Amino acid sequence: MIVSRFQHFSAALVCSALFSWGCGTPSGSGGASAPTASTDASTAVRTPDEVAALPVLTPQLQEVLTRIRQADKGQLAISEEDGRFLRLLIVANKTQKAIEIGGASGYSAIWLGLGLRETGGKLTTIEYDPVRAQELKANIAAAGLTDVVNVVAGDAFKAVPAEPGTFDFVFIDAWKPDYQKYFDMTFPRVRRGGLILAHNVINKGGDMQDFLQTINTRNDLITAIVAPGSEGVSISIKR
Repeated sequence: MIVSRFQHFSAALVCSALFSWGCGTPSGSGGASAPTASTDASTAVRTPDEVAALPVLTPQLQEVLTRIRQADKGQLAISEEDGRFLRLLIVANKTQKAIEIGGASGYSAIWLGLGLRETGGKLTTIEYDPVRAQELKANIAAAGLTDVVNVVAGDAFKAVPAEPGTFDFVFIDAWKPDYQKYFDMTFPRVRRGGLILAHNVINKGGDMQDFLQTINTRNDLITAIVAPGSEGVSISIKR
């Protein structure tokens, strides 16, 4: 299988590499050099009031997440470990515009939305199944993230082209044999330094061999596979 040809890294190591590589520089930054220690106020320790104002995983949010997991009989939701990792990547990448293909009942969208609350960004999450799309919308509302997350019910191959602008972050977790098509549709619109992530690349890698071949061999991508949970997540940086 193609997946065996990837290097597998710990989630912590990949996050460290993202910070050092500078993929978090938003589009339009002009490629300015990093500020020196004497001029960079961002290294200052936050005040208690600033810390208190940061988005956190409240008991109410945890309750919503737990309820979604308990109701997830089809095991469509990502693991909590994967969710925490997605949130971290959103913040590290300073994401402003994120797309999720395959929102299911909203478990991953809540983790993504929590990260985007911190960056000031927005997420469009797309779910094909109409019943799950209604659950997704209700769960986003219960999580208090309707101002951050836009739920689209329908076909991703129609919904994504209708989205304006470029993307900083793409998360693919839908029909596995179509991963290559999702990649082909989104890649031209991902900014350089943006991230493309795909779920289930270890436990269902046999269903997406063409996609794995693509992200493993393209010279304009840097790809690693991590397993915060057990399913496997591919992370590709557009160079």
